[in-house]
Amino acid sequence: MWPILTILAFGAALAIHLAWRQKFLRLQDQIHAETEDARRRQQQTTVDAQAQQQVLFNSMLEGLLLLDRNRRIYLANRNFKNLFGLKTELRGKTIMEALRLHELAELVERVETEGQVFDHELKLPELSGRWLRVNAAVISNSAGEREGTILVFHDLTRLKQLERTREEFVANVSHELRTPLSLIKGYVETLLDGARNDPAIAERFLKIIDRNTQRLDLLIQDLLTISALESGRMKLNLQPVELRPLIEKVFTDLNAKAVNKKVQLVNELPELTASADVNRLDQVLANLVDNAIKYGRAEGTVTVGGKKLDDGRLEIFVQDDGPGIPAESLDRVFERFYRVDKARSRDQGGTGLGLSIVKHIAQAHGGEVWARSEPGKGATFFFTLPTTK
Repeated sequence: MWPILTILAFGAALAIHLAWRQKFLRLQDQIHAETEDARRRQQQTTVDAQAQQQVLFNSMLEGLLLLDRNRRIYLANRNFKNLFGLKTELRGKTIMEALRLHELAELVERVETEGQVFDHELKLPELSGRWLRVNAAVISNSAGEREGTILVFHDLTRLKQLERTREEFVANVSHELRTPLSLIKGYVETLLDGARNDPAIAERFLKIIDRNTQRLDLLIQDLLTISALESGRMKLNLQPVELRPLIEKVFTDLNAKAVNKKVQLVNELPELTASADVNRLDQVLANLVDNAIKYGRAEGTVTVGGKKLDDGRLEIFVQDDGPGIPAESLDRVFERFYRVDKARSRDQGGTGLGLSIVKHIAQAHGGEVWARSEPGKGATFFFTLPTTK
């Protein structure tokens, strides 16, 4: 009896054990599955957060660099890489390994000492003289311990270029103003010292003063014109303009200069009608023809011609047969105050703004301007205009 009861009890216990074990294993699998699912959700949440963080950082206009406590790159956004022209992965690298910039590495050390640095200007000579403004600060935890460093980079290159242009412009204007003013002042002082008592000398000096006064007036008018053109304040009065009669008018206005240099003016332009501001177009043609007379050869020829292009625009050219323009100067002749031959340009007069005004007026009409030349074979200036519809 007892053996049977013992066997039955053992069997019941074994059955209970197996049932509980199976239940335990199922429970263990369920817990494992839930734990794994929670881990995956946490991992996905982390990935999503990092992705959102990266999208946020990449949307910034400034370059952003985060360094860990070991001064290794933890994060660099897209604009940072663009500023430095980088394509490779930067995470885990030091500043020197990634950029080879001693100045930036020294800036990081300075930030760690001072806590923050603002408005540090950094020049990158290997990237065509690019300038950056760097603001940097230490990242600390609640205990005040340094966790890393954040650096924000703003591109200053355009501002630097504008500042350089402004400085050059002020220097050029000052020089252009100083020359006639010095002459006027000198001759006025001479007249006051007694030269006015000699009629012949007084008349000659007054003519020089008058000529330089006119030069100052032209310079001021050109400065006002180019300022209005560049700022967009000048409004064009567009209307149909017959080009051939306008060129004949310009030839008439400049005839005395052409006769004085024995230059022949030739109008080869066919009957074309442009949509333009007649006064501004007159200014363009007058500047180009006047330059062609000045810098062309004596007893030479200045020719104006043009054609209608396939796209409907009009292309006009002014050509001389003078010494020409060096190749390295062709792209710069439309800059304010740029002179190919400074000494010759001073002798010929002018403000140095004529071709720049030509460029801006052509662009205001929706056209473009350019020059072609071969040394010894003259120069040709082109510009385009819209035609009438």
